Amino acid sequence: MKFHQQATLLLAAFCFGWSNMPARSLFAQATAPAFPVANLSLDQVLARAAANEPSFAAAQAEQRALALDRTNAKAALLPTAVYHNQAIYTQPNGIPTSRIGQVAGDPAPIFIANNAVREYASQGVVNETIGFAQIGAVRLASAKAALAEAQLEVARRGLVATVVNLYYSVGAGADKIAVSKEALAEADRFVEITQQREAAREAAHADVLKAQLAQQQRQRELDETLLASDKARLELGVLLYPNPETPYSLAASPAPPLLPEKAAVDVLAQQNSPELRGALASVQASQATTYSTRAALLPDLALNFTYGIDATNFGVNGPDGIHNLGYAMSTALDVPVWDWLITERKIKASRLREKAATVALTAAQRRLVANLAELYAEARTASMQMARLDQSAVTARESLRLVNLRYVDGESTVLDVVDAQNTLLSAETAQIDGRVRYQLALANLQTLTGKL
Repeated sequence: MKFHQQATLLLAAFCFGWSNMPARSLFAQATAPAFPVANLSLDQVLARAAANEPSFAAAQAEQRALALDRTNAKAALLPTAVYHNQAIYTQPNGIPTSRIGQVAGDPAPIFIANNAVREYASQGVVNETIGFAQIGAVRLASAKAALAEAQLEVARRGLVATVVNLYYSVGAGADKIAVSKEALAEADRFVEITQQREAAREAAHADVLKAQLAQQQRQRELDETLLASDKARLELGVLLYPNPETPYSLAASPAPPLLPEKAAVDVLAQQNSPELRGALASVQASQATTYSTRAALLPDLALNFTYGIDATNFGVNGPDGIHNLGYAMSTALDVPVWDWLITERKIKASRLREKAATVALTAAQRRLVANLAELYAEARTASMQMARLDQSAVTARESLRLVNLRYVDGESTVLDVVDAQNTLLSAETAQIDGRVRYQLALANLQTLTGKL
């Protein structure tokens, strides 16, 4: 079986282009010795999942990349400096020239745009462009960075919700297995009781058959519970280890805290909502795009400062003691005049997107209010039902004890006992589900308010 799993891994690696990955690494992940990690807390599980979940890693990388883009946009407002070096040779036209700085009798270049047959440049150049487009680029980059931060928080909270659901499902699976085993043991005892009563001619064979049917049902339920628990453990293991089959155990969950007041939850949710921050950042990005587009209608001022040499010889001093080293400055103002209304149409498109982003912002505000009310109502209902479910489990257990005693005394039927067994199993399962429901509802509230 192990060989079959290894062969399957190698085939998958070949099919998906992993042929360059060493086979030893694939086998190492599949057959690595499993060392159980005891008592993983929820915080430890969340930390491991954050390091292994690809969607969260992609959101984190995008947030960091856009933060760098914002820094670059701000840096673009500052002057740039380069050290320019160039040597140009131009075909001479054969006519001597007498320009200052050239060797007497040297011919002029054949291209009138060039200065000499041999020209050398070694200059430090500083450029600065002043315009509204650069300011708009900074605003747009800042808005995109804020949007990426909000999306990263949304991805983190989505990961938290998934991990918390799996975490409590794994814990509940262990409790349900214990309940199912206890129910199976109770069914086994009842089969023995019915067989003993049949042997003593105190019960009919139909009682034995009914008890055996109930026993078989309990066995099937235990098998399904074990399967569901294994699935939950594997799903959580995918987020924790390279090999999802690595055994692990979870720390015992502490008693869930009391439900906080709704007013405090409302304040925290509005302050820490990444959806609202993301929608607001989208509006700001649309406004920055409109600003940058309108900047195309305004002039740009370009400044240039050049210091160095640009002469017929590569040196600080030229022929006849002429000093080659010097500077030059230039200023250019470009005023847009006519572009066939392209910019106006771009501005109109930007404003349309800005209106759509504003609608999305108001929708996010309404959705936050609705989600907050729904989650709080869910947590409050689950909190109130926990005590009732506990009482139901106690009552069902006492009812089964009494029905068993009455059956032994011949005062109740086998159907009464099987019904009491079913009731107890349902009550204890509902008790576990109710506790998980409250834990998940409380975790969802904590996630919504940014506490988890």
